[in-house]
Amino acid sequence: MPSIKINGVTNLQSNPSNTLLETMERAGLAPEYNCRDGHCGACRCTLVSGEVEYVGFAMAYTQGREVLPCICRAKSDIELEDVVYKLKEKRA
Repeated sequence: MPSIKINGVTNLQSNPSNTLLETMERAGLAPEYNCRDGHCGACRCTLVSGEVEYVGFAMAYTQGREVLPCICRAKSDIELEDVVYKLKEKRA
């Protein structure tokens, strides 16, 4: 399973069948997003290294090494920067 390094701090293991957004959520992160289908661009971040595959059509504008985690899966170990997220609150 590919590993994902986020903002140089957080390391996750990715299930190849999950999008990057789903992987982050399952790991207890609450990434910023407004859709789950590549339209809004709220989840946009920078792919520093590695390779992703799109599982949907990106309608939101991206440039350079920017990717949309809501419709991408990790094909290899990757490193992402500029990911906006919070930690999910744990319930008792």
